[in-house]
Amino acid sequence: MSDAAVRPGAEPFHASAGRHGVLLCHGFTGSPASMRPWAEHLAGQGYTVRVPRLPGHGTTWQEMNETTWRQWYAEVDAALSQLWSSCDWVAVCGMSMGGALALRLAEQRPADVGALVLVNPAVGLKRLDLKLLPVLRRFTASFPGISNDIRKAGQDEVAYDRVPLHAMASQLELWRDVRGGLARVTAPLLYFRSLTDHVVDDLSQSVVLSGVSSRVHRFVELPQSYHVATLDHDAPLIFERSAEFLAEQAPQG
Repeated sequence: MSDAAVRPGAEPFHASAGRHGVLLCHGFTGSPASMRPWAEHLAGQGYTVRVPRLPGHGTTWQEMNETTWRQWYAEVDAALSQLWSSCDWVAVCGMSMGGALALRLAEQRPADVGALVLVNPAVGLKRLDLKLLPVLRRFTASFPGISNDIRKAGQDEVAYDRVPLHAMASQLELWRDVRGGLARVTAPLLYFRSLTDHVVDDLSQSVVLSGVSSRVHRFVELPQSYHVATLDHDAPLIFERSAEFLAEQAPQG
């Protein structure tokens, strides 16, 4: 993998506060910029927070094409361990593919994930052209992508405008892996879903909510936001409702 410079705004974020921690996972081709306002809000509520930059993200799509889902997962897995080194309880939040990574952490490390908050998570798509991906990526390295799917003007998630196809193929492997283990997810779950999302269709919603074993799972619609809802008009609702949910789930005292 090359040593491409990290784009301004795509740097990882960390803030130390209390003994309760929150890990926030950004999405495919995105960057920590999409999660930073949420992270800053939670830090202001007294949480210790981490927003890692996934390998190959926030630099160039060519660099991302040299990475796989196992590297992305290793990054959030390490960040979870870092939070546990200074915290007594940790929740995990994820948006889009970050939601898949968050779910996998809850599958693989159930004792270490005290709660889950998902925003427009992706564990699959209905698009039939995905079946052609193994062939297409032999002939082209990338396709035009949808970045900054945000209704609110002036927002930037610092994402790529192209989809690296080798990395996309790896994401499909991640989705299959996560779907196969959903029944192992027992963490309390708060699920946010935009009514209009041009990136992730409604397949993931039905798969996740019917597949997890969480005794507590709540669903909140986001009427004024597109896919990157954490930077959109409903961001304050996400921040407030997630903070309330985490306060309910975290141990008292």
